[in-house]
Amino acid sequence: MRRLAGRPVVAGLLAVAALLVLASCGGVQNTISPGAPRPYTLMLDFFPNADHAPIYEALARGYFKSVGLDMRPLVPSTPSEPLQLLAEGKVDMAISYEPELLLARSAGEELVSVGALVQRPLTSLIALPGTHVTSVASLAGKTVGTAGIGYQTAMLDTMLRSAGVSPDDVKQVNVGFNLVPAMLSGKVDATLGGYWNYEALELELMHRKPVVIPVDEAGVPTYNELVFVVRQDEAQTDGEDIRGFLHALTLGEQQVRADPAGAAKLIVKANPTLDPKLQLLSIEKTLAAAAPGGNEPYGWQNPTAWAAFSRWMYGKGLLSYNPTTGAPPFTNEFLPGQGI
Repeated sequence: MRRLAGRPVVAGLLAVAALLVLASCGGVQNTISPGAPRPYTLMLDFFPNADHAPIYEALARGYFKSVGLDMRPLVPSTPSEPLQLLAEGKVDMAISYEPELLLARSAGEELVSVGALVQRPLTSLIALPGTHVTSVASLAGKTVGTAGIGYQTAMLDTMLRSAGVSPDDVKQVNVGFNLVPAMLSGKVDATLGGYWNYEALELELMHRKPVVIPVDEAGVPTYNELVFVVRQDEAQTDGEDIRGFLHALTLGEQQVRADPAGAAKLIVKANPTLDPKLQLLSIEKTLAAAAPGGNEPYGWQNPTAWAAFSRWMYGKGLLSYNPTTGAPPFTNEFLPGQGI
């Protein structure tokens, strides 16, 4: 897993969909009234990379300022910073992961997701040729390296059981964030935690031809890998800023689709240590995962999927309360065309 690990729960069931799109005032409200740009801080989940391409496009083209936001992306220095600083009121918005948000809410944090940056799981089982790992079923008797994250261990458990393999027949080793080195050195036969749009591509550029199995293709319910999170109280009082942010982001995403190469250059400019070829490949590979199905707006979060994944986490003992109770952990009301 190349990500910093951070630290939740859908009211559940299909009825949630109505809650999230009903207009509290009887109609759709999409008005944005920008004045002089106001400071607005966004804590990234990691260093600038291909997943953040719409953000840097919107920055470069002035889309955030056009909606009255002087948007400033910040890079976390510790794994827990994004949601921690958000909960403390030190940043306006943070990028995190659906599982991390569910865990944070389970721990009592009043946070809510207002849009999805990546609409499906990136987390994958990855193995190199020579290990004879060609499927989840072939993991029996093998060693799997993980980043030591609880919900990913639960994912591996689900994947193994779905493939008819006892978790007791697979050795797990915590390799931290050194997933690729652990595979290249032969320390492990496979890893769980790397992304199909990053580590897998990195290995392909090395001509290593990895086997890649996304978790949602092996028994784990689908979820949003990356989401935009705000404090619940801010969602109730600063809706115009959130709506403006997501409007600008949508314009940025449209530019990424129109010119992936240009978007990759902006990411490398923001983080010169990156490999330009890998960033472009990652952006192109991720485009489909960043788009909702049907005619839903960019950033849409599927209520049914949130409910199913929340129930899965609860069933695995990862959440402290039943996901069919409590306030929803996400809302689509600030997305273009949705209103409140």
